[in-house]
Amino acid sequence: MPYAAAALAATQPPDAAALYSQHCAACHGPERLGGMGPALLPESLERLRPQELAAVLREGRPATQMAGFAGSVDAAGLDALAAWLRTAPAAMPGWTAADIDASRIVYHAPGSLPARPVFSADPANLFLVVEAGSHHISVLDGDKLERIHRFRSRFALHGGPKFSPDGRYVFLASRDGWVSKFDLWNLTLTAEIRVGINTRNVAVSDDGKWVLAGNTLPQTLVLLRAEDLVPVRVYDVRGGDGTASRVSAVYDAAPRQSFIAALRDIPAVWEIPYGGAVDATSSAGQFTPRVIALDEVLDDFFFDQGYLHILGASRNGHGQVIDLAQGRKVADLALSGMPHLGSGITWVRHGREVMASPNLKQGRISVIDMRTWQTVGNIETNGPGFFLRSHENTPYAWTDAMMSPRRDTLQVIDKESLQVVASVTPSPGRTAAHVEFTRDGRYALVSVMEQDGAIVAYDATTLREVRRIPMDKPVGKYNVFNKTTRSSGTSH
Repeated sequence: MPYAAAALAATQPPDAAALYSQHCAACHGPERLGGMGPALLPESLERLRPQELAAVLREGRPATQMAGFAGSVDAAGLDALAAWLRTAPAAMPGWTAADIDASRIVYHAPGSLPARPVFSADPANLFLVVEAGSHHISVLDGDKLERIHRFRSRFALHGGPKFSPDGRYVFLASRDGWVSKFDLWNLTLTAEIRVGINTRNVAVSDDGKWVLAGNTLPQTLVLLRAEDLVPVRVYDVRGGDGTASRVSAVYDAAPRQSFIAALRDIPAVWEIPYGGAVDATSSAGQFTPRVIALDEVLDDFFFDQGYLHILGASRNGHGQVIDLAQGRKVADLALSGMPHLGSGITWVRHGREVMASPNLKQGRISVIDMRTWQTVGNIETNGPGFFLRSHENTPYAWTDAMMSPRRDTLQVIDKESLQVVASVTPSPGRTAAHVEFTRDGRYALVSVMEQDGAIVAYDATTLREVRRIPMDKPVGKYNVFNKTTRSSGTSH
């Protein structure tokens, strides 16, 4: 190349699109929708911090076919590629019903696997641990506190695993739209299907027959047959004026035999009955959405144990109570900061049911009387936190401060006095969060959310550490019994 041309080329910014086509498209698809590798769209990469994405581009991902490019692309090119991947395409690709149907993979036909566990552990006291560092799931024996299995998951699971009523099957949703069905008794995947480009989470019906997935891209809900993940219906999520909405989350309202869809862009909630009419006052039939209009968009949700009410908070922190049967607001909640109602829990205190919620902006837990909807206490904590957990067989609730400098320490709260009575620091200087209990409440398991992290088990009575299991950035752990029985001490 002539000197002048070489000098000019050296001053040109790297062509990130060309770099993607050359190095990435073969595995991640020409439209960044994924293939052998995951989708590479801004929504897919939300949980990957900038430094983590940069490290993957430089060094690759261990135990995968993702090779690092440090030897073939210079630093400026890698920086340009990382920035380009976090930029939305000029035209967002679609994902149609035909695309969904064509993506379905069946590994084991329904009824082809033995209807008994292949292990000796109590199948109701298993934990699924999401290891975000390497995109794996570990299966733990909750009695022996030992790992009995580990398998690779799709990229960036989101929304928490959801179990069939008998605890045999677990359904997993990934950021890039894949829904996977895993047979816990036989420790194997049975089917997968891609329901969208970016998916929030899934819910499983109380009768075990249906799975509902909520998407942000495209703005749809997808109803699947749980037995084999065959798609049954795709809902275009729009308001009465035609405004499209992303789905914030989907839930199973078991007592009502319906799904609830929280919407991010329109002031409404959708209820989709799977067991017939919603109630005596509703004309909605099976799978026909019932639209509950709201005064404002709600960004976070909590349901009481009977699924009679939604406790919701808007982006500005305004809290309100929605009566599901009446389909209207019945009370305001006195909340401040940014309450994380989705991680709220309930318990009985002084003979009355209360709900407590952590806060993403304040070091405070609000405690609300579930009859009067009045705030009956505020518990000052180390700092803003994300999770609050307890169990029916323990007098304590555990909270983190993972949004603050004290992110390494969990505080233990007496549920009667509402006082902080103890604290534990599993690994000084390292993020500790997301407590989950064994089925009997004997042990509390804590995640040390680091690349070379761990699950740390504590005796829930003495608060002494009893076991430490190395994990690759464990973010959440989910006990089969507590989830299938809808324990009041954990999220549903």
